[in-house]
Amino acid sequence: MPIRSVTTLAATLLVLLASGAAQAAETTPAAQLQHWSAQAGAPGNAAKGQTFFNSKHGGEWSCSSCHGTPPTAQGKHANTGKVIAPLAPAFNAKAFTDSAKVDKWFKRNCNDVLTRECSAAEKADVLAYLNGLK
Repeated sequence: MPIRSVTTLAATLLVLLASGAAQAAETTPAAQLQHWSAQAGAPGNAAKGQTFFNSKHGGEWSCSSCHGTPPTAQGKHANTGKVIAPLAPAFNAKAFTDSAKVDKWFKRNCNDVLTRECSAAEKADVLAYLNGLK
């Protein structure tokens, strides 16, 4: 095979590998915490996050209703019974690694638990709690 073909093939493989890696995990739990802390104008508070996670906020569900207490093992959706992967990043390598999914699930779950979207401070606090679980 000519050197030019080998070089082209190697470059193509590198591009494919790099794009696959970027799609698999374009963010980290720590980056998500940093993002929401910056949006809130204060660092996330793990103690507040734990309280928030376990509280019902006037409704019938809390975050822990589906994700468990602590959220280090599989959970189960309180209404449908669908199995949910562990939420704490130390117990689930995929947790909080896709910004679009993080935004989607925060929006959906906050609406379920609070009947409104979570504030940036609430997201930062919950992420501080979840990132601290080992």
